[in-house]
Amino acid sequence: MIQRIQTLFLLLGGAASFTTLALPFATTGQAIAGSAIFGDQVFDVNDHIALLAIFAVGGALAVAAIFLFKKRQVQLVLSLLAALVNAGGGILAGAMYSQDGHQSEATLGAGIALPLIALAMHMIARKFIRKDEQLVKSMDRLR
Repeated sequence: MIQRIQTLFLLLGGAASFTTLALPFATTGQAIAGSAIFGDQVFDVNDHIALLAIFAVGGALAVAAIFLFKKRQVQLVLSLLAALVNAGGGILAGAMYSQDGHQSEATLGAGIALPLIALAMHMIARKFIRKDEQLVKSMDRLR
């Protein structure tokens, strides 16, 4: 059902993914001319099209999984894909940040933690989806 606990965790995971689109990963006091990501003082998803696409897809997968509550196996797969997409986005953002070479001048923003939060929410949702599936199977055995 749509009012299950995994819906809340999927919603929080999707919200974390979509919030990543608005919050910066890191900022600097002034623009750095030789930097690919700090040329505008802010490192966010707008600095690379892949980051933008990854976090948008991660949020969309989470929201789609919410409405597939009758198909728990599909919901499990979508939540796993959303978790993997968010983990991949976090890894890509971390790799871009570490390769830039201007980390000492940057201040980390709230956006850097959101992929981890989304990953955790998706994994917790998967736990509860599996619990529902086991409950349904046990009830079928009783019939």
